[in-house]
Amino acid sequence: MDPTTTGTQVGDDTVPDLYLSGRRKRNRSKTIRLAAYAIGVALIVMAAVFADWGTVADNYLDWERAKRLFPDIVKVAVKNTVLYTTTSFVGGVVLGVVAALMRLSSIRVYRWIAAVYTEVFRGLPALLTIIFIGYLAPIAFKFQFPTVLGLPTGGIVALSLVAGAYLSETIRAGIEAVPKGQIEAARSLGMSHAATLRHVVVPQAFRIVIPPLTNELVLLLKDTSLLAVLGTTPLSKELTQFGRDEAFKGFNSTPIVAAGVMYLIITIPLTRLVANLEKRNKAAR
Repeated sequence: MDPTTTGTQVGDDTVPDLYLSGRRKRNRSKTIRLAAYAIGVALIVMAAVFADWGTVADNYLDWERAKRLFPDIVKVAVKNTVLYTTTSFVGGVVLGVVAALMRLSSIRVYRWIAAVYTEVFRGLPALLTIIFIGYLAPIAFKFQFPTVLGLPTGGIVALSLVAGAYLSETIRAGIEAVPKGQIEAARSLGMSHAATLRHVVVPQAFRIVIPPLTNELVLLLKDTSLLAVLGTTPLSKELTQFGRDEAFKGFNSTPIVAAGVMYLIITIPLTRLVANLEKRNKAAR
């Protein structure tokens, strides 16, 4: 029997059961939402009432201590964090494109090599990859990573390998999303396979995957905090190590909070950019 033709008597009118069911679901959803809001407000009130805000302010929100961090926190820590992130991301994009094309190659050996690379570096924690590249590789191959722009490159290589493994799958999905008709049209115009990839496929694939690429950039920015495991000099510290060292100097955690604020100043605009790019992509479709 059609649920829209059966109903429940309400006064002099008959209300379809399907309408009543939908209304009950909306009311239940509204009740759950209000309960969640009430719990959230209760937790905030409890934190405001029971927390020892004086101790928190002394140990984590010391304004005078925070002011003394400038300008070094910007000129050294923020600058190095951005440099680590940018260079690692560029390296990751290059490795990701190469690995993605190898995964799509008709040559089986290339596909195997790319598959092993992506599975290994996606499966290993980033911290272990940094340790292996930063410590094990120089011992095994008897060399030292050079210093570029005042920064040791061992950690940059490690983060590039990790980023490349993740980006390769994203870029491969973008390449496969390019309409086949575009490729066939390019080949019919006499373009070679390499020229088609370079001028038609890869540019369109990057437009498709810009939002996830930007998201990976944000994740990579936060992963730079792991580079402290390789050791740093006063001029090569990133934000986390800078905040930790400054906190130990005065036995006060305000520098760590300041480092967290600096991360947010960088990451929030990037995450908003990702959201806007996703909206534009949806509108374009």
